[in-house]
Amino acid sequence: MQSKVLETIQKYNLIQPNDKVVIGVSGGPDSMSLLYILNKLKQKLNFEIVVAHINHMIREEADEETEYVKNWCERLNVKCYIKKINVIEKSDIEKIGTEEAGRKARYDFFEEVLNEVGANKIATAHNANDNAETVLMNIFRGSGTSGLKGIEPIRDGKYIRPIIECERQEIENYCEENNLQPKIDKSNFENTYTRNKIRNIIIPQIKKEFNPNIIESLNKLSKLASQENEFLDKYVINLVERELKIYEDTEDKKIDVFILDLKKFNQQERFIKSKVILYAIKEVMGTTQGVGKIHVDDIISLCEKNVGNKYLTPNKNTKVLVNKGKIYISKITRE
Repeated sequence: MQSKVLETIQKYNLIQPNDKVVIGVSGGPDSMSLLYILNKLKQKLNFEIVVAHINHMIREEADEETEYVKNWCERLNVKCYIKKINVIEKSDIEKIGTEEAGRKARYDFFEEVLNEVGANKIATAHNANDNAETVLMNIFRGSGTSGLKGIEPIRDGKYIRPIIECERQEIENYCEENNLQPKIDKSNFENTYTRNKIRNIIIPQIKKEFNPNIIESLNKLSKLASQENEFLDKYVINLVERELKIYEDTEDKKIDVFILDLKKFNQQERFIKSKVILYAIKEVMGTTQGVGKIHVDDIISLCEKNVGNKYLTPNKNTKVLVNKGKIYISKITRE
């Protein structure tokens, strides 16, 4: 498995010499095998590691898991940063699901540790099964082809998934072979969340009745979708920069506002239009979160009608204005 992880790191250029990597470690089989392998590879590849562990304060075993991670880090002589946060309380305050609150708390803490230690990468222990589950979840949600990409080996040049090509059984075997004795989160067996239902009910049924290699098949689909989306993204970027984007003055290059030629935009295929809109919004806002298909369709309709000085706000922070043959995509500023 160590050789497989090394191959993944090299294939996707996940870690370079002199990188400093924050490893998110919960104490479960996935994150413990990730920690153990990266600790073995750090000298060979010339990079540093630190551990970030967050205690969600949900389960009785949480404190025991924290001690387990802390002890392993001491044994491996790896610096460990620990934080306790009441995720259920956070969920209530922010009016979001417990699962989402937990994820947000983890990634906020990983970023906090990254900045504190001067690291440049965050490694999470997503594996091939996680990726297959994510692809199925996205299909059930009715996502576009971008959802078929699943969990990418590297995102934003910072978030890396070195064990993304390892299946769960391989990971469990590796833990046993190296006597890691990881902690098992019993909530993974409770079919409360959609992911657990897919993991514990749907995938086993597909394996039994249709395809015993469904994990491998979904991961192949994921790779193909990633390649196609990568090509499409490059095409859209080139199209926008070469033909559609307008610079009114040098200030526009700060990306406070993104201006497109309305006539040339309307000449594109509808599918390309949607990609252009999402690209422009991401350039301005840094994310397309909160912008769904219905919002994109509304923006396209607005542009096609070509009625002067009309605008939409697809989310609370973004404004799309059509005026005098131009499309203005900008942040909504509040006093």
